[in-house]
Amino acid sequence: MKNKKIIIIGILSLFTVGNMNAQKKPYLDKNKTIEQRIDLLLPLMTLEEKVGQMNQYNGFWDVTGPAPKGGTAELKYEHLRKGLVGSMLTVRGVKEVRAVQKIAVEETRLGIPLIIGFDVIHGYKTLSPIPLAEAASWDLEAIKKSAAIAADEASASGINWTFGPNVDVANDARWGRVMEGAGEDPYLGSKIAIARVKGFQGETIADLQKVNTIAACAKHFAAYGYVEAGLEYNIVDISNSKLYNSVLPPFEATVQAGVRTFMNSFNTLNGVPATGNAFLQRDILKGKWKFDGFVISDYASIREMIAHGYAKDEADATAKAVIAGSDMDMESYLYVAKLVDLIKQGKVKESLIDDAVRRILRVKFELGLFDDPYRYCDEKREKEVVGSKANNEGVLDMAKKSIVLLKNDKNLLPLKKSGQKIALIGALANDKNSPLGSWRIAADDNTAVSVLEGMQQYKDNQLVFEKGADLLKQKATFLTETVFNTTDKSGFEAAKTAAKNADVVVMVLGEYGFQSGEGRSRTDLNLPGLQQELLEEIYKVNPNVVLVLNNGRPLSIPWAAENVPAIVEAWHLGTQTGNAVAQVLYGDYNPSGKLPMSFPRNVGQVPIYYNKYSTGRPTDSDKNVFWSHYMDVEKTPQFPFGFGLSYTKFDYKNLKLNKPSFAKGENVQVSVEVTNSGNYDGKEVVQLYIHDEFASIIRPIKELKGFELVNLKKGETKTVTFTLTNKELGFYDNEGNYLVEPGTFKIMVGGSSDKGLQDGFDIKE
Repeated sequence: MKNKKIIIIGILSLFTVGNMNAQKKPYLDKNKTIEQRIDLLLPLMTLEEKVGQMNQYNGFWDVTGPAPKGGTAELKYEHLRKGLVGSMLTVRGVKEVRAVQKIAVEETRLGIPLIIGFDVIHGYKTLSPIPLAEAASWDLEAIKKSAAIAADEASASGINWTFGPNVDVANDARWGRVMEGAGEDPYLGSKIAIARVKGFQGETIADLQKVNTIAACAKHFAAYGYVEAGLEYNIVDISNSKLYNSVLPPFEATVQAGVRTFMNSFNTLNGVPATGNAFLQRDILKGKWKFDGFVISDYASIREMIAHGYAKDEADATAKAVIAGSDMDMESYLYVAKLVDLIKQGKVKESLIDDAVRRILRVKFELGLFDDPYRYCDEKREKEVVGSKANNEGVLDMAKKSIVLLKNDKNLLPLKKSGQKIALIGALANDKNSPLGSWRIAADDNTAVSVLEGMQQYKDNQLVFEKGADLLKQKATFLTETVFNTTDKSGFEAAKTAAKNADVVVMVLGEYGFQSGEGRSRTDLNLPGLQQELLEEIYKVNPNVVLVLNNGRPLSIPWAAENVPAIVEAWHLGTQTGNAVAQVLYGDYNPSGKLPMSFPRNVGQVPIYYNKYSTGRPTDSDKNVFWSHYMDVEKTPQFPFGFGLSYTKFDYKNLKLNKPSFAKGENVQVSVEVTNSGNYDGKEVVQLYIHDEFASIIRPIKELKGFELVNLKKGETKTVTFTLTNKELGFYDNEGNYLVEPGTFKIMVGGSSDKGLQDGFDIKE
């Protein structure tokens, strides 16, 4: 009885404390709506505290150790204790997050919790394939699950906000950050953007209350994928037609999916840096789209408006960013230093500050941080979740689905499971670090399963590994340039001997993991270092070569495309790389991936993309040189968007429309029969393209407007049906108005953007 009294007294004490907190801090009252709680909190905040919520700092000291002395670390620490920090990034792990959260909640006047951000680009510690590789799966459920795995691990480590997904549409492979996005197509990009947002956040905003979800961030707003010459941090100069029809749709899709934050971009648009661009942030995002989350600057991008030549000094940059709609300052140090004075001087309205802070607080309330600031700080859960068997199985599944079979002329693949002599060649084949990719800042080095390790699981073949040549001249890191070996060929002869004695040669070549990503622009898309020479030397002694590509962007491989009989695009596949590659090579998984970006024949074709325009002279109609072409190479890509082979074969027939003519607003029904006519069960991505033959603004020769991933057993036939609505049949004019015009439309349905069954229909007034 005595123990029961103690328990009851304890419960009553907790209830009393809760009531006291709610009375002292009424915004902690869970019975009120989020907007009511914000209304109660905002008037209690000083101007300095409001500005503090708009300030994000990078991790700056051993947060579980003593307080820092001197330099920016001490400044940031003091700001944190005074309530002048709203968010921190790169602080990770339960102990570290709990330590900084404890300062914010227990040492500041109002106890407003921090939101903890981190670049969870394609996983936390257990890494999925890079996003471009995931896009090659065209499997929206798998992509959503991959993001959910990343959210699960990140949230278990104290993180509640990721700076992803990157939804930049990009068609220039010179730009290293194509690895972060979904490729060149806005329709596919929009579908994948929705999948990633829901994977991170859950199906609805209410799911942010769950402990295994995190807030997502759509980036980079906007047009960063179109930087001139593929050069990182460069300017962007595109038409309104390109902006409205290619750039913005995936961003709008994330808003409709409930994304809670946006990140602006480093580039300019119409001569104005995106960070200070009110047209993007105020007019479109917060105005037309009614986005009610908050916008964060990219790293120091507010300060960089000075270098752009758009702001004359720090105060000017601060004012322009806030007025344009940038709510939180990532590591420019300017809002916390300049905003209060700008408001007192009348140069910035306090109402703009209130709006920004309301948006930030809204997301913190939605995450449940005010109700339990330590809800992401469970060490037991961290140990159970991070690196779990289930998560490794999940990323392995994603990795297999991301692989694209580009060529298989001699049917070298799948490999036999016994009785074959296989030479495995290439430094990347035995590399456990490169497959992790560029954005893996929480992952431990050398934790990927190598291709060698994956192939060694198949023990009934004779497998010999030879490096051939080192790929790197020195160790590569996230912060340094990647330097390649271009002189040391000492391993060539051993590799040639191994190849000569093999039935099949598997060569793993491509880019090192740190060769793509932020700051990794290239002017040469060929195989770096000595790899091309090694490939040709091996081919001379044994032409039965299977080329496995590890890369973060489309490469230019014209010699391999012409000569090598089998080519597998395996990207940077993350933690389970070797197992995924081996299971595909040996046929335990039938590849089903399709390219989300076109592969050029050479870098001179770049940018190259399938949804191009006809031009006035598309063909050689007059039998002379005066038509749109190159003198030295075909104008088509080496491997087009949507292309990918299988170990089986798919046939298309009986393409049908429900009728030949439609009124505006009527749905168009398209059906096609797809048959697996090969010798293996397999999956096919059935793709639907349209062409609006004449319009008030010219339309691309093809536009993806539907796709379905279909499982077909050997010999099975399925009918796939698509519905085209106004959403698929229209386009934006140069003022951003959406139009569906009467006219003639062609349709094409097939397994790639370059060929398929064709038909057409009309839309009448």
